[in-house]
Formats: sequence, C-alpha cells, structure tokens
Amino acid sequence: MADRSPAPPVLEPDPEHAGWMAIALDEARAATLHGDVPIGAVVVQLSEGAAPRVLTRRHNERELSHDGTAHAEVLALRDACAELGRWRLDDCLMVVTLEPCPMCAGALWATRIGGVVIGTESMDAGSLGSLYHLGQDPRLNHEFPVRVGVERGACAAILQDFFAARR
Repeated sequence: MADRSPAPPVLEPDPEHAGWMAIALDEARAATLHGDVPIGAVVVQLSEGAAPRVLTRRHNERELSHDGTAHAEVLALRDACAELGRWRLDDCLMVVTLEPCPMCAGALWATRIGGVVIGTESMDAGSLGSLYHLGQDPRLNHEFPVRVGVERGACAAILQDFFAARR
C-alpha cells in the first residue's frame, strides 16, 4: 500500500476572508447584468512580509462570451497568472462565492493555488468537498486547504434570487 501523507488542513478563519468575499459578491452581482449565473471570484496574493493584495476579480461570462469555459474562477486565474507573469499561484488564495465545479477545481489544482475560500457549497457540481475533493486528493501531485461557509447566506441568496427570477 502506498504511503499517504495527511491531507492539508482546512484553511484557518481569517477576518480578511469576509472582506474578500464581499468583493466576490460584487462580481457575482455584475454577472447578472448580462444574464450570467451570479458567481464571483477573487485572487489574493499572500506574499510573506507584504500585505495581502487583490490581484484579480472576475465573474461568470459564459453568456456574454458564448464560451462554456468562461467561469469566474478560470477567468480570475488566467488574469492572475498574466498579472504575475507565471503559472504557479502557490502564494495566492482564491475566494469564490460558489464551490468550484470539476473544471474550475482542476484549474485551481493546475495553477498550484495556495488555498480556496468558498461562500456556499454546490450539491450539483461541487468539486472541493461536496461531490469530489480535487483539492485534497493524495493521488494528485498538489493539495491545498479549503475553507467553506464564508458569507454563506449572502452567497446562497444571490443564486436563489437569480434562479427564482428565471422561473
């Protein structure tokens, strides 16, 4: 049997998580202006010895761009890599209003993200704890800590309101 190292711990609570989630919620609201599902994502750089800084903030643009891969997380990761001039984001944190789907969780894994803060779970496609956990699978070559439930009520409400209005 293969030696399995312990999974990374759950990301410890930080007072700044709520502030960054507020930015992600603003992005989620912006998505509704063009008919996209209201999901927002923020990438924060957490360099040692420096204050954390918001690198990128994005929202879903699938309807706007006619691109099924234009999820908030993927767009924010692309922008962060371009901003830093590198593909590794191990000193960064993703803050996102809804638990990432398999594609987005894979993109987080591929960029070697340092951690993820999630607003609310996704029982439809959640891939960082609900249905799968690509962030803490010891069979993969990178694992990262996750924190779920930051501003859960507000993150769930914006989605519920959006889908209620479409019915």
